[in-house]
Amino acid sequence: MTTFSYTALEPSGRKKIGFVDAASREAAIATVAADGRFVLEIKEAATKRESRGLGQSKSVGKGDLALFTRRMADLAAAGLPLDRVLQVVAEQSESAYLTEVAEDALDQVRKGSPVSEALAKHPKLFPAIFTQTLRAGEASGQFAEVAARLADFQEKEVTRRSQIISAMIYPGVLTFTAVSVVIFLITFVMPRLSPVFKGLGTELPVTTKMLLGTTDFITANWMLIIGVIVGGIFLFRTWVKTEAGALAKDRMIFRMPVAGSVIRKATVSRFSRVLGTLVYGGVPILEAIRIAGLSSGNRVFMRSSQQVEQEVREGRPIADAMRDAGDFPPVLTHMVAIGEETGDLPKMLGRVSESLDFEVDNGMRRLTAMVEPVIVLVMGTFVGFVVLSVLLPIFEAQAAVK
Repeated sequence: MTTFSYTALEPSGRKKIGFVDAASREAAIATVAADGRFVLEIKEAATKRESRGLGQSKSVGKGDLALFTRRMADLAAAGLPLDRVLQVVAEQSESAYLTEVAEDALDQVRKGSPVSEALAKHPKLFPAIFTQTLRAGEASGQFAEVAARLADFQEKEVTRRSQIISAMIYPGVLTFTAVSVVIFLITFVMPRLSPVFKGLGTELPVTTKMLLGTTDFITANWMLIIGVIVGGIFLFRTWVKTEAGALAKDRMIFRMPVAGSVIRKATVSRFSRVLGTLVYGGVPILEAIRIAGLSSGNRVFMRSSQQVEQEVREGRPIADAMRDAGDFPPVLTHMVAIGEETGDLPKMLGRVSESLDFEVDNGMRRLTAMVEPVIVLVMGTFVGFVVLSVLLPIFEAQAAVK
């Protein structure tokens, strides 16, 4: 079989570019024409994925994915067939790569594949939570509702990401400015003032000696210092790639003062939202717990989710298994228990997520308000120390002359 790329006119008059596998050029034309298309041009292609670039890793924004899912949900809710949904989404997408993916999925769906299976061929773009939930929605006949729930989930993720980025911009600028000022003073200003101070002929103040000693050490050993920093970063990144290192790093993050509590709540919120979305879509509970743990992005929760999954498999209630795992907060375990009793687990998980989102927003505001003055205070203290170290020997030299 050979892969052919073709350009054809659809019955609607729209120009279509696609790929077809056939034994010969004539067979390829017949295959395309059988779908009601008029072939304008056809030629051999290397492979379907290489020709269209679908096998390459391409960046697509979270916002684009959320919009893609929202359009798919709205069109499905309007009653359009799923192949028509993918066709319209492909035409409306602002991302060229998403358009290619949608068209590729459309070809697969028209050949008989479910939408979830067609999209699952692009795992870097559509993670397990996405395809598994859609698969359950297709099986239950609630594709539109499940897709809408996925769109809600993605939009909240985009909103949370934007809030974090916005909250970190000002502290980030302050930190960059402070570090730049420190590096400039130590590596540029002080080396030029050092001969002046040493030529004054007077005993230098302790602060000036400390500053000059630091400057001389950095100037003489700057290559060693850079090497140690780069080596330390490399060793740290290598360590956190191991299972033990990643687990230790995530535990340390949770134990950070102030920020650790905010990060833990954000992680629990994401876990709850993912689990609620999967259960609402009809994904089996064991699979839902596993995917929610993986989607949390934290090894502590991944390991605890594995423990919960195993205990639930053995017949224990989810809330009891979460309580014994120890890493799930009481608010989550209590709401899960209520959800199991009432049979409305997705709703209870959604409430936990919304409640924690509110706490995370307040925590982010407090953290930002705390970090900004701390950075200014540290930078001001260091600059004041440098100014004092520069002026004191000058004043003492003047006094000695008098």
